[in-house]
Amino acid sequence: MRAIAGLWRWRHNPLRRKTDLVEALVALAAAVLIAVAAPFVGSVAGGLTEDALHQAVRAQHENRHKVTATVVRTVTQPPVDPDPETATARDGHRRVIANWTAPDGSQHSGTVTAGAVAAPGDRVPLWTDHAGRPVARPMDPGTATVHAVLAGLGVAAATGATIEGARRLVLWRLVCRRYADWDREWAAAGPDWGRTGTGS
Repeated sequence: MRAIAGLWRWRHNPLRRKTDLVEALVALAAAVLIAVAAPFVGSVAGGLTEDALHQAVRAQHENRHKVTATVVRTVTQPPVDPDPETATARDGHRRVIANWTAPDGSQHSGTVTAGAVAAPGDRVPLWTDHAGRPVARPMDPGTATVHAVLAGLGVAAATGATIEGARRLVLWRLVCRRYADWDREWAAAGPDWGRTGTGS
């Protein structure tokens, strides 16, 4: 509030240039927009994203089914990482040949991913579609909410950055205009500015 009061008193200062007032008003407008518009836009974007993601989550849970597959044999594969001292996320899984029954009752067999200790005869969980084809695990609602929050924060930050970029562009144009005004005033004063009438 003190800044706004100072700006209000400063508007009649005889040393104030028109560009100074425009610069101050643009800065004030940018601050208000960053404080109000950016959170609002981010909130709206986050809400829309959350609605879309939760709709996708519901669709995935309707179309994907968890079944139990029986491991027939493991698939030999080269090590993921040639360095035995390091471990990756994929080192905790192995590919196996397994049999399972689809939600429609049909029998299926294929290569799926199981735990690192899966052995023939083990039963492992598997997500399939209605026809029994393996699919990825459906997204859970908590993950969808986290993604929506991150999307809202990203949109709010991008909105704030856009507003700040526009403010800086206007400021750059004002500075260019000031320099042009100074050049015109200096040219009008002439090369003898400050010494006119001294007889030199």
